[in-house]
Amino acid sequence: MKETKLVEMKNKIASLTNVVQQLITDLIKLDTLSRGTLTALQLHLGEVEWNKIVEELKELELKEQKPEEKKLEL
Repeated sequence: MKETKLVEMKNKIASLTNVVQQLITDLIKLDTLSRGTLTALQLHLGEVEWNKIVEELKELELKEQKPEEKKLEL
């Protein structure tokens, strides 16, 4: 390979590395923001109301995972 081609590839790899590092940083910030928002919501609702919502969500998830069996009508 020519030296110019190698230098060009090196620059592209460096650019891609910077992009991936920025994406990781943004994901970490987003994770922190979402955790903080969730904690604020938990504090706002209170423990009893929060536990009620969690149980409702668990029930909905179980219903979605287990589709109702259709009975054969004769």
